[in-house]
Amino acid sequence: VHSPGMTWTAIVPLKPPGSRKTRLSERLDPMARNALSEALFAHVIGVLSRHRAIDDLRTLSPVPPPGAGLWHADEGRGLNPELGALRARLEGRNLLVVHADLPLIDESDIDALIMAADDADIVVAPDRAGLGTNALCVRAGVPFTFHFGPDSLARHRETPGCRVTMVDRP
Repeated sequence: VHSPGMTWTAIVPLKPPGSRKTRLSERLDPMARNALSEALFAHVIGVLSRHRAIDDLRTLSPVPPPGAGLWHADEGRGLNPELGALRARLEGRNLLVVHADLPLIDESDIDALIMAADDADIVVAPDRAGLGTNALCVRAGVPFTFHFGPDSLARHRETPGCRVTMVDRP
């Protein structure tokens, strides 16, 4: 059971319009890709905003998206340095980073991640291929470097000196 009183700051990184869902460019035009990404983002934000353990919801993006909670400007340094800088600003907070394009995510998935953090410093949710990271929890005070990108799952799981666990859900 989730520790009472343990609260989380959720961060949802979001690429700028025009650079979202580019792998679908052969099937969807830019307007359709942007509409899809905004619908997925709204779903993820909705799930996070309803969760009882999340007391702070933030978006990291070059432009402020509508309905996104607190917005932090992505200064173009790359996702990992941007998240690292934001984590430094939010020192002392438990962080939950959730990607903006997860159509199946629901509150039970967030429950699973947060409950796993009761016994771990870092909780990693793998992508479908088992190579990337869809979401992760990092407890406050844990020395950690973000490694989103190629082979991020293995890189996050190999964080030295930390108790790392995986929560694998569809």
